[in-house]
Amino acid sequence: MRYAKNRVRAAASAAVAVALGAAALTAMPSTASAAADGLSVQYRTSATGATADQSEPWFKVRNTGSSTVQLANVKLRYYFKADSASASYRFACSWAVKGCANVTGTFGTLANPTATADRYLEIGFTSGAGTLAPGADTGDMQLRFYQSTWQTLTQSDDYSFGASQTSYADWSKVTAQLAGTTLWGQAPAGNDPTDPPTDPPATGATLFDDFNYSGYNDPKISAHGWSVRSGSGGPGVSGATWAPENVTFAGSSGNSVMNLETSTSGTGESTKQTEVVTNSRKFKNGTYAARVKFNDAPTSGPDGDHLVQTFFTINDLTAPMADDYSEYDFEYLPNGGWGETSNILYTTSWETYQADPWVAVNQHTEGRQSYNGWHDLVLTIDNNNIKYYIDGQLFGTHDAAYLPERPMSINFNQWLIDFGGLTSSTPRAYDEQVDYVLHVKDQVLTPAQVAAKVTAYRGAGTTFEDTVPSS
Repeated sequence: MRYAKNRVRAAASAAVAVALGAAALTAMPSTASAAADGLSVQYRTSATGATADQSEPWFKVRNTGSSTVQLANVKLRYYFKADSASASYRFACSWAVKGCANVTGTFGTLANPTATADRYLEIGFTSGAGTLAPGADTGDMQLRFYQSTWQTLTQSDDYSFGASQTSYADWSKVTAQLAGTTLWGQAPAGNDPTDPPTDPPATGATLFDDFNYSGYNDPKISAHGWSVRSGSGGPGVSGATWAPENVTFAGSSGNSVMNLETSTSGTGESTKQTEVVTNSRKFKNGTYAARVKFNDAPTSGPDGDHLVQTFFTINDLTAPMADDYSEYDFEYLPNGGWGETSNILYTTSWETYQADPWVAVNQHTEGRQSYNGWHDLVLTIDNNNIKYYIDGQLFGTHDAAYLPERPMSINFNQWLIDFGGLTSSTPRAYDEQVDYVLHVKDQVLTPAQVAAKVTAYRGAGTTFEDTVPSS
């Protein structure tokens, strides 16, 4: 959540660049019906040389089954031999019929290296890629990857490379999975891509809070390491203040829910914003999760203010453009803002910024649609990349260049960018609700594993636990 007075969303590269990492997270496997499900992969290359500045595998994925396929459940793997043991790679999408923002790429290391493969590029899709009807294909996906140093790479010894493939044709040296089941291709010997996730250790340092409090001044809030913000200061419209009394707690579907209300009558002085933040900056790598209810409409009064509803982690900017700054955001703008005219959700990974003049170094993924209602938000950070999930589906993968250098706090807030051209002085109020928050230190959990962990806490009657050591 940027605290500059005038924030302008600075776009990172449209292509998602991903540094070499461990095997990508996979969804919990489900059973596929051989009769109903089928995929094929066509491949061509536009870089045919034995060596090249970058490898350019282009793909089309076809649904050869009889049922519609959710592309978010599809994974492709392209296998190659690293140019050196220490080589790292980055992925980019030049063009795709489904939209480059909806195509992801991560790198992994094979468990059983062969003479022609010890790494793989895994291609996935966000929920924005939509579906494939029986007989339909994705159309062109013009992809590429390169060494992070931009040194020449050798591709003639890569398992999946085909120098003569200058037009699309079926290619069995690329594998395709649907919901964890391999439906196409042959992996290098001993490296079947079917690799269901294992349960994480039961003894990871964890913060879990079910927000079971009586009110903003409940002494347990402070005892559990939270502050409810008061006073003034950014972000938000000039003159706005932070109102702790607007943070309330109530039951919903058997759970206690935290509500953050932001209200205004169209002036800075009448604007009351809300924020809840951990007192300690002790959270870095691992899994972050929260169940959050975004709301498109105010609970009362006219609609139209440019509002931001959030779940994020952050540390302090020690100096303009300081390279040890870190921030990872889920930000929903129900009425647009920052140049957007309609509802949009951003996930943003920050390396650094400067407030005046405004300079931003970040990478973001956006979804231009309504996210009104409850959503399961998961953020994972390891030593290789940052991944954002919404409702169990991968939403965005961000590059290793944006990994955190220092621990951070965990925050929720709701604030106004501006009044969105709304001139009314009629009071209005907006709500953001939070069901729970979870952080597991140094462990990357799948969304299904997050859900299982939360269910276990609630089944045991545990409303709060914090075993994460202070930094």
